Amino acid sequence: MRSQFSFMRVKSAATVLLLTTCTLSFGCGVNSPSHAQGTAPPETTSAEPEPQSKPAESPAAIAVKEQRSDWPSFLGPNGDGKSSETGIVTDWKNSPPRIVWQKELGTSYGIGSISNGRLFQFDRFGDKSRVYALDAKTGEEQWRYEYDTEYEDLYGYNNGPRCSPIVDQDRVYAYGVDGMLLALNAEDGKLLWQVDANKEFGVIQNFFGVGSNPVVYGDLLLVMVGGSPEEAQQLPPGRLDRVTGNGSGIVAFDKLTGKVRYKVTDELASYASLKTATSDGRPWCFAFCRDHLVGFDPRSGKVDFQFPWRAKTLESVNAAMPVVVGNEVLITETYGPGAALLAFEPGDYRVVWQDDPRKRDKSMQAHWNTPVYLDGYLYGSSGRHTENAELRCIEWKTGKVMWSEPGLTRTSLTYINGHFLCLGEYGILQLIKANSEKYESVGELTLTRPASGPVAEGFPATRSLLKYPCWAAPVVADGLLYVRGDDRLVCLELIPKR
Repeated sequence: MRSQFSFMRVKSAATVLLLTTCTLSFGCGVNSPSHAQGTAPPETTSAEPEPQSKPAESPAAIAVKEQRSDWPSFLGPNGDGKSSETGIVTDWKNSPPRIVWQKELGTSYGIGSISNGRLFQFDRFGDKSRVYALDAKTGEEQWRYEYDTEYEDLYGYNNGPRCSPIVDQDRVYAYGVDGMLLALNAEDGKLLWQVDANKEFGVIQNFFGVGSNPVVYGDLLLVMVGGSPEEAQQLPPGRLDRVTGNGSGIVAFDKLTGKVRYKVTDELASYASLKTATSDGRPWCFAFCRDHLVGFDPRSGKVDFQFPWRAKTLESVNAAMPVVVGNEVLITETYGPGAALLAFEPGDYRVVWQDDPRKRDKSMQAHWNTPVYLDGYLYGSSGRHTENAELRCIEWKTGKVMWSEPGLTRTSLTYINGHFLCLGEYGILQLIKANSEKYESVGELTLTRPASGPVAEGFPATRSLLKYPCWAAPVVADGLLYVRGDDRLVCLELIPKR
């Protein structure tokens, strides 16, 4: 079926402001978002009626830093999960972050990107994939762009986008779970160009669809595609062990036109996002593909090295972005081999250390969360499942485990002002001091809303505001903190106005 595309400018949309209290739990209400004529409402509406929200607070009343700090792409401006902002309040017991606004989301896993006062979100509503822009301070919708999608997940996970939008000057790029690659005007959502990458390059559907965030380098948009030759198109779904590549593992598109500038490697795609870096004055891009870490020159696509690293199990994936420090790159996965640190140079690499494949205990086994490097140490969630995941700190140079804290579920980290914002997959948000010697939680916040209707004796009078799964790392921009759960995006004031 030929996809039908549409965009519209939204002149008004319901904004919701949540009342806050000076406790660790918040009682919150939300109205269903309004929708422009001719578009379908979201399918992920709340199962319970909710109380009417207060009128939206004026932007002038919202505390933001004078110096703008955007979060224009996955894991922030440098792709390392760090914010440069300062002035956070650490006494969450007496001064917890107040909720500024919240918004019901469509179906997706990713969290939005923020640039020039706009938050760009990518969700699915019914049979439409939607990229839409919100006012980052109020949650009011400004425009939306939609296209038809028929993606269905092979393993029963949701059928919405996995990637975050990428903002580059006046353009915003989106890479759908179905392989549709879009370039839109950031001001009004008009389509600039589009490429159906799955169709164009013969991509065999991966276990969970497309989930590797592209990256902008100069005048290029680098994308992990991982297409296959025509004879592979007849293979049954999920049999990636029988699928071969066709030289489109990484494709560089002209970011202004969508034309292909180069394509390299026979690698199949993974869920690890692309990472660019500069070492000794030379630009690099690292792609942790299905079977190998590929280091290459993003200017030309010339491959410097390929390092094999993946579990032997068919149904295993690499999902954490490579972490680069100087001339070293660390990769980590959760299904088998664990972590490895490589020193790289043009045309070559050497292993600094790697987890022993014969041993069960590994230094760091990150799943979909990318660890954060700080001052010679790496912090991240290690473990494949909720019940065995541990928040860890390891020494960068050796892989030595400095400390490990169980019982937090699988968590995602964002660093800011000497602390980590740590979001558990069931919606518990912690503030953890960055300390390589011990786990040191200094604040905890659970966002709740009142239960609707009568509450039976012995049952809680509130419901969690952030529903499982909370798998996206927190985002910080202009002093505001953004977190999401299954069906809701919540904006909180992290840095009060001075």
